[in-house]
Amino acid sequence: MNTAEDINIASEDRLRADLYNFLGLILSGPPDQMLLDQCAGLTGDDSEIGNAIAGLARVARATSPRKVESEFNALFVGLGRGELLPYASYYLTGFLNEKPLALLRTDMAEHRITRAPNAFEPEDNIASLMEMMAGMIVGRFGRSATLDEQKLFFNKHIAPWAGHFYSDLEAAKNSVLYASVGSVGRVFMDIEREAYRMAVG
Repeated sequence: MNTAEDINIASEDRLRADLYNFLGLILSGPPDQMLLDQCAGLTGDDSEIGNAIAGLARVARATSPRKVESEFNALFVGLGRGELLPYASYYLTGFLNEKPLALLRTDMAEHRITRAPNAFEPEDNIASLMEMMAGMIVGRFGRSATLDEQKLFFNKHIAPWAGHFYSDLEAAKNSVLYASVGSVGRVFMDIEREAYRMAVG
């Protein structure tokens, strides 16, 4: 059952959810040819986010699944560990599986968000958090979250560190395609933070 399709979502909110979903997907594993082709087909405008998306499309057109898999592994897997550790606990405390993860699990339970049975990563990884925000916006977890609920979740679990992570991803020595993903994510987090700041409540 897909409850998201039964909920009326404003077009701008659906676009936000789509971008969160995209970031979650491309950060959860190396993109296949179909996803690279979709990235290559993206077009931007003269806005900062439009320029970042256009940059991602240019890089996607010049890469291959084999290259980007090698890049993904160097960034996030590595021998022992990758160049980056994309977890809220690590960014906020310097250690994995710390208090930010426990707080997230409490809030996940409140929003009826459950961990996928085939997921082995801690829930506070950046890909999962992007997917959670998308699901809250479109009502994937039973109902669409109110703006205040979205704002609270974003400010608690994403805003304190995601912008730093995306900046690190832009600058990482192994980043090529993912440098462009980092640019899109960083700009999007800035837009979301400002939108929530201006929102009433």
